[in-house]
Amino acid sequence: MRITEIVRVDSKGRITIPMVIRESLNIVEGMHVVLIADTSKREIIISPVVFPGTKLYEIYIEINDVPGALAEVTDLMAKYGVDLIATHCTTVRRGETAECLLIADMSKSKLEPDALRLELSKLPDVKLVNIRQMQRSI
Repeated sequence: MRITEIVRVDSKGRITIPMVIRESLNIVEGMHVVLIADTSKREIIISPVVFPGTKLYEIYIEINDVPGALAEVTDLMAKYGVDLIATHCTTVRRGETAECLLIADMSKSKLEPDALRLELSKLPDVKLVNIRQMQRSI
């Protein structure tokens, strides 16, 4: 289901998430959310972070734009206990390259970020992997 609302930004840059959206996503007072800004598209993605103790990482991956390439990436992450909180993938050049920006909780991962990067890089359709810890872990 898709919900669209228009909100006003106040003088301090704040917005209020409308109640219908908060209720449908179970966003409650005191909860943390991740903001992902894509300046080229002029869009912001807001994704709730549910659990305390999360270790949030931004994972940028370039893959071959072929069927199954993204599935291989997500299967490997699931195998090592990486919890994807937000994903945004797009085709850069049809049939050649796609890119994904993933926000992941690695608090229960069986691998450290560098080891995960190495394992992802071994996949045949992966061209590039960058992993960086987000400023705030909860």
